Amino acid sequence: MGDSSWPSKSELDEIKKKVAEMSGRGVEEVRVVVSPYRICPLGAHIDHQGGTVTAMTINKGILLGFVPSNDSQVIIRSGQFKGEVMFRVDDIQLPRDNPNSFDNIHADHSAKKEECNWGSYARGALYALQRRGNHLKQGITGYLCGSDGLDSSGLSSSAAVGVAYLLAFETANNLTVCPEENIEYDRLIENEYLGLKNGILDQSAILLSRYGCLTCMNCKTKEHKLINPPKIQSKLKTETKKAYKILLAFSGLKQALTANPGYNRRVTECREAAKVLLVSSGKERLEPLLSNVEPEAYKAYKSKLEEHLARRAEHYFSENMRVSKGLEAWTSGHLEEFGQLISASGLSSIENYECGCEPMKQLYEILLKAPGVFGARFSGAGFRGCCLAFVDSDYTTEAASYVKNEYYKLQPVLASQTNPATAVVICEAGDCAQVI
Repeated sequence: MGDSSWPSKSELDEIKKKVAEMSGRGVEEVRVVVSPYRICPLGAHIDHQGGTVTAMTINKGILLGFVPSNDSQVIIRSGQFKGEVMFRVDDIQLPRDNPNSFDNIHADHSAKKEECNWGSYARGALYALQRRGNHLKQGITGYLCGSDGLDSSGLSSSAAVGVAYLLAFETANNLTVCPEENIEYDRLIENEYLGLKNGILDQSAILLSRYGCLTCMNCKTKEHKLINPPKIQSKLKTETKKAYKILLAFSGLKQALTANPGYNRRVTECREAAKVLLVSSGKERLEPLLSNVEPEAYKAYKSKLEEHLARRAEHYFSENMRVSKGLEAWTSGHLEEFGQLISASGLSSIENYECGCEPMKQLYEILLKAPGVFGARFSGAGFRGCCLAFVDSDYTTEAASYVKNEYYKLQPVLASQTNPATAVVICEAGDCAQVI
């Protein structure tokens, strides 16, 4: 687990004990999937267009304790949700919008159904594995929980959960699957099973990251590289390279992206912009993705775009440039410059990509004024969840207090809906998802 402080021994012991009680097996037989949450410092909203993105995991996330069930039965309980999810790995899973899918066959709103609909990601993992020709025979008995008291919205908890189920099913069935394959499997969960038009940033970060490194991924070629952490102290006495921590500030807004049409609409608009630019440049046969448009073609033909499509394209091309500059700043240890690019990404997300809502925008503005903050932006799509900031490690207490107090002044109702102990969280870089 590298130098990450999560999960602690007590957290592991507790989840193993719960699974042992559920299954009647020994604690020593329980395996635990550690699947971290992720942040995206630079590369916002361009992964679905084949852009280049950066990401890293944090030392918070999902734990899934499990044992093979010795038959095809899957039984899962949750630390956050009521009910017990039960199905069999030899059940054929279909996408949720398929008229023959589980959710539509059982579309009544009984108390039993309402309690157990949180199991869609487990079924989605089985769907993805089946979709690629894997025939599972071994179910699992498992217990799933997120980091204690932490609101995970905006940190891609959905991808963390999907990856956790994939790793558990694969381990129980002795399947050897590389991280790149699991990135594709989790994409199938999100895109096909659940109908969310996102890219591969989230699952790539969760599966490919290494402790303290910045993960850079070209979402068109699927090539990735790990950029080592910046050095804390320069050899030159005239330049100090400051240590950082990650600050997460939660808005109190909670809504799944699958329930918000804004996210999928933006993806469609990016493709519409790409189509116009490709047709104008004589490359209409290419897939309508902005990554297939040369920067020179964008400059030459952007006047042909409708105003809202022009803003989407501007965000894509400017964000790609910020990623390139950000990698240079990170490598050289210039955290102030890196932070400024993060803040510029946040502004473009608001003005050009036009995502976010008023409370999230207010939270973003507060973070920019907080002491010690290098830079800030939305974490996730900005329709709900949290904002992230890179902050000087010497100012974490002051920054957290400032953000909490100022946000309460502007949004007392939403602020009161957050857990006071975890409304603002200071965390560190994490490691990749793995089974321990």
